Amino acid sequence: MAGSMTEIPVNGDAVPAYISLPPSGSGPGVVVIQEWWGLVPHIRNVADRLAAQGFVAVAPDLYRGKETTEPDEAGKLVMEMQLGQAAKDMAAAVDALLAMPETTGQGAGVVGFCVGGGLALFLASQKPEVTAVVCYYGFPRDGMEWDLSAVKAAVLGHFAEHDDFAPPEVVERIEGELRDAGVDVTFHHYPGTSHAFFNDDRPEVHDAEAADTSWQRSLEFLRAHLGETS
Repeated sequence: MAGSMTEIPVNGDAVPAYISLPPSGSGPGVVVIQEWWGLVPHIRNVADRLAAQGFVAVAPDLYRGKETTEPDEAGKLVMEMQLGQAAKDMAAAVDALLAMPETTGQGAGVVGFCVGGGLALFLASQKPEVTAVVCYYGFPRDGMEWDLSAVKAAVLGHFAEHDDFAPPEVVERIEGELRDAGVDVTFHHYPGTSHAFFNDDRPEVHDAEAADTSWQRSLEFLRAHLGETS
């Protein structure tokens, strides 16, 4: 079952977003936050996979139509992204998701990958409506000022053993800040894996076993904190 593109109003503007609905027609809501490549097929596929598991999934296009497969270009796009605008776009996605008649439950989940994992935590620090965060090898982008003590959500983290973007000292710092704030946090570390091990469109780093284990853990976590799917 494939989703469709729509536009979500943001302060007189609009952010494009991909929406995928579950077969039952309704379920708990989850926002999917892109990697630094943009709203590429892999991220839309993650939204579809969540929908197939009974969730209403929305993936906002934080680059407004731009995407790339080149690391240099991706780095440029992520640095050009205005954090203030991205925060408004993500907040609007949460509000739109929770306002959809198809969305059940009280809070929203957020699943983010790579720089999107950091943005997911950033979003949770600003939106108390976010009650569950799944952070895949996330890290704060340069210039991102976040206050993790404001996070009200439960947090599940998946991290690679070999990761220049989210090295052990950064991961430990993030986990420590969340623990100090009294956040319900569980971080899993996957031996022998590299950054982006979940991305099956990138065979050079994809790890099928770690991807599957992390996905099952994520589904259980989201159901536990957002309500059962039908």
